[in-house]
Amino acid sequence: MHLASYSHVQEVRRIRRGEGVKISPSATFRNGERITIGSHSHIGENDMIWAGNTSGRITLGDYCLLAPNVTITASNYGVVQGTPIMHQPKQEKDVVLGDDVWLGANVVVLPGVTIGDGAVVAAGAVVTKDLPTQCIAAGVPAKVIGMRPTASGDDG
Repeated sequence: MHLASYSHVQEVRRIRRGEGVKISPSATFRNGERITIGSHSHIGENDMIWAGNTSGRITLGDYCLLAPNVTITASNYGVVQGTPIMHQPKQEKDVVLGDDVWLGANVVVLPGVTIGDGAVVAAGAVVTKDLPTQCIAAGVPAKVIGMRPTASGDDG
């Protein structure tokens, strides 16, 4: 078995996941012991789900849908002048996606973000702050541009 494939399998085994979870074979994970994926969620092609090295957790609710090339990270480097960035301590914060969240292609979710139940994030958005339930968000940085309509067609 190729070393990269072995590493992928080892990380996937560490993830806590509900029933019916689908994970693309090209998705990558770091620190799988700090990742939880809810039931019936789908992790798309080339997605990167990277929990922190020591504390930052990533939790996806039930029925989350991640399109291709989504990146979710629970850690980031410091940027203080005078020390090379790669030598700065990492800042780790949990990331939480509620139930029924859809992240479009190429979405990036940064540490410390909570995305509410039913939120939809448009392709290419960079989520730097919390998003409320049932919202539709887009942009860099992501901002709420609307709310999901109800089954009756009302959007209130």
